[in-house]
Amino acid sequence: MSRQPAGAPLIGAGVIVPSGRGGVLLGRRTTAGEPPTWSLPGGKVDHPGESFERAAARELAEETGIVLPAERMRVLGVVLDHLDGRPRLTAAVLAPPSDAPAEVTEPHACAGWERFALDALPGPMFGPSAWVLSYWLPGAPPLPPGVHGYPLA
Repeated sequence: MSRQPAGAPLIGAGVIVPSGRGGVLLGRRTTAGEPPTWSLPGGKVDHPGESFERAAARELAEETGIVLPAERMRVLGVVLDHLDGRPRLTAAVLAPPSDAPAEVTEPHACAGWERFALDALPGPMFGPSAWVLSYWLPGAPPLPPGVHGYPLA
């Protein structure tokens, strides 16, 4: 993964992996210097020419060991925020349903993966993950002030 200079914009993808049984995959995010939260798989668009769908498929495989084809991923919209002092653009990417076992491949950043029923999501949720989920979950709360959503038609 490449390092970006402080203050550089962050461009990434949050991956919604629905369960075939009606839930969604979330990880216990344990990133140093941040409070623990629940998070979707995802991360930065790192490679030259990489699309949101390809970044989502790559990050999903890197973080969970689950391999799903980028060609079956669909961007639902994007979210723009500046809440950590720099612009962050996050694509909401819907993966095809999967109940494949998720492995902890980055123990420095994730303490485990679990699937949750949509009416029993844990908290607190990592902000960008909550915002990405708002494109997919019916009745999701509105985006907070300073966060801008752009659904795709």
